[in-house]
Amino acid sequence: MSVDRYARQRILPEVGESGQRRLSGSHAVIVGCGALGSVQAQLLARAGVGRLTVIDRDFVERGNLQRQILFTDADADGATPKAVAAERALSAINPEIVVRGVVDDLRAGTAEDLLSGADVVCDGTDNFETRYLINDWAVRGRIPWVYGGVIGTGGLVMPILPGESACLSCVFEIAPEAGSLPTCETAGVLGAAVAVVAGVQTTETVKLLVGAQDRLLTGLLRYDGWEGSFTTIRTGGPRPDCPTCGERDFAWLEGRRGSRAARLCGRNAIQILPRQESAPSLSAVAARIGGEWEVVLGERMLRARRNGVTVNLFHDGRAIVDGTTDEAEARSILARVIGT
Repeated sequence: MSVDRYARQRILPEVGESGQRRLSGSHAVIVGCGALGSVQAQLLARAGVGRLTVIDRDFVERGNLQRQILFTDADADGATPKAVAAERALSAINPEIVVRGVVDDLRAGTAEDLLSGADVVCDGTDNFETRYLINDWAVRGRIPWVYGGVIGTGGLVMPILPGESACLSCVFEIAPEAGSLPTCETAGVLGAAVAVVAGVQTTETVKLLVGAQDRLLTGLLRYDGWEGSFTTIRTGGPRPDCPTCGERDFAWLEGRRGSRAARLCGRNAIQILPRQESAPSLSAVAARIGGEWEVVLGERMLRARRNGVTVNLFHDGRAIVDGTTDEAEARSILARVIGT
């Protein structure tokens, strides 16, 4: 006899038959499939959200495995792109849903394409620049999203309902300067704290998708795992003087703010975005540098190693230069690899 996959969820009065149908017909986009993103993606897949799009720019490393629960040692050995590994894992967890893994960087030039059709956007990112971009896109299109962050033994969660609740810019009007905030590299992160924060994020996402907007958190929730405490900071509604939802200035989405290079959280690495639309041919690059670099060419990326530095060049022209946190040095190394 077939057993209903969602039986224990369907009997919840908060979900019910109608809620389960709404989940099945929904599309959630998870931006970033690291610690928070991988937990959210798995929980949403198990809940029966009909379409999941997972966007991530990076690949699996062994240091991820302590907290990024979708990935395995084999993924780290193969330096598998996180979006590829996530699509494979989530499809195995629930073959009844449609999962799409996208190896790309969410930025001004890609946001419309990557986020199109989302009913909700789930924050699994590791930087405020991408969050402000999501906020711009969500506010402009009146699409809800759920902000989340985790560091050390705690974190923050805030659901954002454009037009009704405060947006990210209402609460954090001034973007933190790059390098001014602690990261998992400098402060560490407890895997169990990730699970709690991502669990709260996912609960808020499910509320949005089943139509329970009136039950959303009404502010910024702060969780301290070591103290065992939850604190809610009331944020109110949209601020009339907010640059995003008040003045309708979408500087991040329109590319008037933001950088073309970023240090990756928890990594001795710099990501560099392409300056032109046409990306270099990976096979051509491999052929040209093969005598000087140790090269591994895959379907979606090229990895070149030399003198303690690794250049990971993706099919879309993005590059992650491992072995330095200096942007100028990273650009110089990349130029030697791609020949510009």
